[in-house]
Amino acid sequence: MQNVSKTPSIRTIEQVIDETPTVRTFVISDNDLANVLPGQFAMVWIPGVNEIPMSIMVMPENGKAAFTVRKRGVSSSALYDLKVGQQIGVRGPYGNSFDIKDGKIALVGGGTGLVPLLRLAKFAKSNNEVVLLMGSKSKDEVFFEQQANQILKNHKHQIISCTEDGTYGEKGFVTDVLGKLLETSKFDAIYTCGPEIMMHKIVQMANSKGIFVQASLERMMKCGIGICGSCCMDDVMVCHDGTVFDGGFLANSKEFGHTHRAKSGILENY
Repeated sequence: MQNVSKTPSIRTIEQVIDETPTVRTFVISDNDLANVLPGQFAMVWIPGVNEIPMSIMVMPENGKAAFTVRKRGVSSSALYDLKVGQQIGVRGPYGNSFDIKDGKIALVGGGTGLVPLLRLAKFAKSNNEVVLLMGSKSKDEVFFEQQANQILKNHKHQIISCTEDGTYGEKGFVTDVLGKLLETSKFDAIYTCGPEIMMHKIVQMANSKGIFVQASLERMMKCGIGICGSCCMDDVMVCHDGTVFDGGFLANSKEFGHTHRAKSGILENY
């Protein structure tokens, strides 16, 4: 049974890894977060700034957990700017996890959405053949390729990097490359995490071909435990009922891929 922390535990940043010019990974020691299930998340407190939900990056060392952040908004930029020796607060893990099927599976991620997918790759079954599609804007923003190969070294696997400008790997969006693969290959399941518009298209593609699909959603979260309602989508709380949802549920959602809630709670279009 997992030990779930409901109040922040203070952790010291032990290592900062520059993944790209805009992405960094922050390593801490935490036995509970080091062993979370793929798809689960933690609430990360940046002192004096905010608390935000984050997937937990898998690390090769026992007892180590990590958070990968892209410098974008106020909170993510504040975390991005922290140094070794500074402290953050963490609580969790929260949420459900991916249902890993047998056979050939596709993992489709964009940006920091790769984090839960690499943890899924670590949990892959012995009979899984894994195809990992990694989406980035350009060559400078490609990351986790080496880590993915290391994690999947004992599995039959293929890693396909896609860049929007064609400066590395396949040119185009991961959805375009997945569409081509689905024309020539049979998959038993597809798992995705990243921008919601991307995931919406992937879920549609999988559902149209009768392939089991799950997506890990990112929504505005303030509590992480289903109380505040800021992450509600249709009639569910993404933090409490997800963050992983099946394609069947998502196909019937009126909000998934169409609207999201701002900090005020007001629905906004994508």
